[in-house]
Amino acid sequence: MLREFKKHQKLMGNAFEITVVDTREDEAHTHIDAAIAEIQRIEKLLTTFSEDSQTSLINRNAGINPVRVDMEILDLIARSLKISKITDGYFDISYGGIDKNLWNFNRKMTSLPDPELIKEQLHLVNYQNIILDRENQTVFLTLKGMRIGFGGIGKGYAAEMAKRILIGRGVQSGIVNASGDLTAWGKQANGKPWSIGIADPDSARQPFSYLNINDMAVATSGNYEKFVIIDGKKYSHTINPKTGVPVSGVKSVTIFCPNAEIADAMATPAGIMGVDAAMDMINQINHLECIIIDDQNRVYSSANIHLK
Repeated sequence: MLREFKKHQKLMGNAFEITVVDTREDEAHTHIDAAIAEIQRIEKLLTTFSEDSQTSLINRNAGINPVRVDMEILDLIARSLKISKITDGYFDISYGGIDKNLWNFNRKMTSLPDPELIKEQLHLVNYQNIILDRENQTVFLTLKGMRIGFGGIGKGYAAEMAKRILIGRGVQSGIVNASGDLTAWGKQANGKPWSIGIADPDSARQPFSYLNINDMAVATSGNYEKFVIIDGKKYSHTINPKTGVPVSGVKSVTIFCPNAEIADAMATPAGIMGVDAAMDMINQINHLECIIIDDQNRVYSSANIHLK
């Protein structure tokens, strides 16, 4: 009889939950462990918390030397740059130059960084200064002090790759949930489609709506996850790469598309660029849908979404 088997594990600094539909428990857990091993492999490549990751090596050599990397990293950066172009720079993996130095979003943070300091650092954020050389398999950040980070795309990429491993092992139905960025395929053990809740930004544990999904990825970016309140105003941990200042005005963005990496990457810019511009962009891209909730609790959805 088909059953659902789950495992929770902290990976990439986030709570992951992997679900597979199978008849045998031991078999299911072997599959899940293979998916976890794949996510851990990706974490080693992408992390900026380890000095010897390829990402750290790229950052250390900013303004000095191109760094030879695995093709996998080169391809991920190339796809990131494509998304930067599509989103007019509102998605930018070079945000690391301002992220760590100015904003820490812990409860000790009681004032905004000095605007002059932000301005000084802001020139380091520009995806056009990330130079890829396919022939030599190198990445070069042209300015000293530049840093890249995969916080806006890494979880989705890992979820997508874990799904690929599971499907390769013959798992016909499952979910890889990377702390709210998830990809689902097949059906539940009872034969019904997977049903996922869209988080309510005011009480993240209470979904405000449910959607049935099949072979679909969903990513949510919300100001309820990590934020600070300064002088009565709420600032989310999402930084606008063009201003160096955190986003306000939007409570949450949920993106739906067939690929978890793209869903993850599109959730951030859609929350930064303003509702009208975001919806305009989303409605022009095939197989991409979106729900945005602003800080007045108004709900906006793209052309093909019908909330129930």
